[in-house]
Amino acid sequence: MRKRLALLSTIFGSMFLLCVAVTGVAAMVDPRTLAVSVSVFLVGMLIIFVQYHYITAGTSRYLHQLGEEVHALQTEASIGHPLALTVVSDSGEIVWYNRKAEQLLDGSSTLQLYGRMISDFIGNTDFRQPTPEKGFGVRIGGRQYSMYANEYDSGSETEKLFALYFVDDHDLKHYTDLYFKTRPAVMRIMVDNYDELVQNARESDKTQVLSEIDYQITQFVEKYGGVVSQVEKDRYNAVFEDKFMQQIIQNRLDILDTIRKIEISDRVPCTLSIGIGREAPSISEADEMARQALEMAQGRGGDQAAVRTKNGYDFYGGLSKGVEKRTKVKTRIVAQALSELIASSKNVILMGHRFADMDCFGAAVALHKAVTQMGKPAWIAIDPDKNMVDLLYRRVAENGYREYLKAPSELMDVVEEGTLLIVVDTHSKTIIESRELYEKCRSVAVIDHHRKLVEYIDNATIFYHEPYASSACEMVTELVQYLSGNIRLTRLEAEALLAGIMLDTKNFVSKAGVRTFEAAAYLRRLGAETSDVRKYFNTSLSDYQQRIKLMASAELYHGCAVASTNQMIEDINVVAAQAADELLNINGVAASFVMYETGRGVNFSARSMGEMNVQIIMESLGGGGHLTMAGAQLSDCTLESARQRLFEAIDDYLSKNPRPAK
Repeated sequence: MRKRLALLSTIFGSMFLLCVAVTGVAAMVDPRTLAVSVSVFLVGMLIIFVQYHYITAGTSRYLHQLGEEVHALQTEASIGHPLALTVVSDSGEIVWYNRKAEQLLDGSSTLQLYGRMISDFIGNTDFRQPTPEKGFGVRIGGRQYSMYANEYDSGSETEKLFALYFVDDHDLKHYTDLYFKTRPAVMRIMVDNYDELVQNARESDKTQVLSEIDYQITQFVEKYGGVVSQVEKDRYNAVFEDKFMQQIIQNRLDILDTIRKIEISDRVPCTLSIGIGREAPSISEADEMARQALEMAQGRGGDQAAVRTKNGYDFYGGLSKGVEKRTKVKTRIVAQALSELIASSKNVILMGHRFADMDCFGAAVALHKAVTQMGKPAWIAIDPDKNMVDLLYRRVAENGYREYLKAPSELMDVVEEGTLLIVVDTHSKTIIESRELYEKCRSVAVIDHHRKLVEYIDNATIFYHEPYASSACEMVTELVQYLSGNIRLTRLEAEALLAGIMLDTKNFVSKAGVRTFEAAAYLRRLGAETSDVRKYFNTSLSDYQQRIKLMASAELYHGCAVASTNQMIEDINVVAAQAADELLNINGVAASFVMYETGRGVNFSARSMGEMNVQIIMESLGGGGHLTMAGAQLSDCTLESARQRLFEAIDDYLSKNPRPAK
């Protein structure tokens, strides 16, 4: 239409110019005709003006009428729009609505909605906020809707108006929710100490206990609408709908507590390890996730559940010390495999964790002796300046090991295609002595007793992980007795191993089982004296005084002793660990935590006698360890903020695992 009006204006303009030109030419040819020419020109201009005005006025009337018809059509379209539409003020007052909105919000056509508040229908949903991509989720009359809000200019400087559109996607949301709630979740259950329960037990006791375990597991699964099958004598597989698995997790897998109450005649409690796979696209993938979770639960000491989802692991339970495995079949199998791996290697490097302690260093020294007796060159990777074994280190170095004790950087050139790296007393990539040395070695073996972490060394050819053992030195003491080549340890290696066992068991007080004492007896036969080994734990007068000051700063928080220092103490790692041990001697203290500042942040040393699991508390701070011994490090953190985070971690632990009333 605009193009037509523009063309009409051009035509009338051309006619005007033509009339002017004709009048001018006529006047020049014959001046006597000027008056006639002007008269004709004026009459022509009048005709042109009248016609132009008539045409434009008619066009305007047509456009106005068309606009009114379009507006009426738009209004009718809004009123009859298939989506419910309301217009509300900034305060939420309804100022306009279409027929669909009237049916949605009122349910009849008699009650006027004008002036009512939209919050009466959508609750506290704030339509003034930016609309999410999928709209605001609201529930009206028992159905779910997605509401979209659009602000537009009302022409008023004081009042804003919002158009609210309601999309009825109740069925979509309902069936989507139903799909996620009914997805299969797989649970794998294993009786941790089945062999220990039935070994040497009377037939009547054995039958009664095993029947009770089977009954409780079956009742538990059926209670939550699942199906269960016993796949081996000590293993069960169960499948649940995910909505019931959520209830199981909310109840913190109370089957763990139920089974723990079952005891056999010699007072051995029964415990379970549970692996759960959830949020998988298929049941086969959920089963694989459950298998991985069960392996993780066992690696953390058993008596707990590990839940594997697409976001990682969650852990529940883990409150008991774990039952010692009395059979050494696994040790013999690992020893044979390790012997073959060493025999096929060109050389061997032994490495532990950063700030090596007695357990780490003792295990490495004994394995070094075994490897060299098997005819392979070997070295121990240890930082000579940053370790906690000063006295033992010097004793070992002075007795023929000096050339084999190397800093990790010195061993980088030793690594070749056939180099074997044996990692002892840790299975975490983040705390090994040298990450660079580990990444350069293609063949890796791991020997560790700490409860399994999510970030573990996952490329090991041999992964000998026994969380029931007291120490890495206990594990190595057993291994060397089964390694091929008739290994003979001297008194030096025996003392190093005994020092590691004494460290981690706190002189055979904590986590010392039957196999621990058997290992100690074997070392005693090799000449190790506890009185001589005890000297490796001696400290200087300065360290003793600093330890006393550190203990004097302790405060009690919910049965936990918490001590801290911001002083730069020379052997703070050793001092803090010793202070944490001694704080457990205070009446009413279930766990101790010592915090100290370093150049990179704040470190924690945590201890317990088993009543509280300090590993779980330290894991919430990014650390790890064992039930009775753990640690963590917070980077770029002040001592006070670290204290608050520790208190929060303790509160969270106690809320989930309340201490029994005394």
